[in-house]
Amino acid sequence: MQSSHQAPRVGVIMGSKSDWPVMEHAVAMLERLGVSCETCVVSAHRTPDLLFDYAKSAAERGLQVIIAGAGGAAHLPGMVAAQTPLPVLGVPVESKALKGLDSLLSIVQMPGGIAVGTLAIGKAGATNAGLLAAQIVGLQDATVRAAVEAFRAEQTQTVLDNPDPRAE
Repeated sequence: MQSSHQAPRVGVIMGSKSDWPVMEHAVAMLERLGVSCETCVVSAHRTPDLLFDYAKSAAERGLQVIIAGAGGAAHLPGMVAAQTPLPVLGVPVESKALKGLDSLLSIVQMPGGIAVGTLAIGKAGATNAGLLAAQIVGLQDATVRAAVEAFRAEQTQTVLDNPDPRAE
């Protein structure tokens, strides 16, 4: 597991190393907003004992949110959610066969009683998972909340400063 110099508050996990090109966008957003995180490959199918250990120990290790990215059958977010009281944000990773629709449906169709917040397929979903995780952390951390507010204000100003789509 990788972590920054601060104790991680968000866990960013993925089903395989090949998911990193998508999941790195969640990490980039967390870093931009000053939220420490850890990253780890945790496969629901190939390392189920690691998955259970990771999820069950997450809260006692100080994590506040888990972002789980997975493709294909995409069981990782749901299995993690079944093992932790922490909020779990699922990021569907695009698959070769069905362009991520299989991943999206696997993550979003959780049975009642096991909640997974599901985001968009791919880079946008990972980026928004990082943002949403920071918003959750910001509920109890004014510095993170201020960073989120500054990010949103910057987005607004960028649009206001560039109203003509032909310019550039």
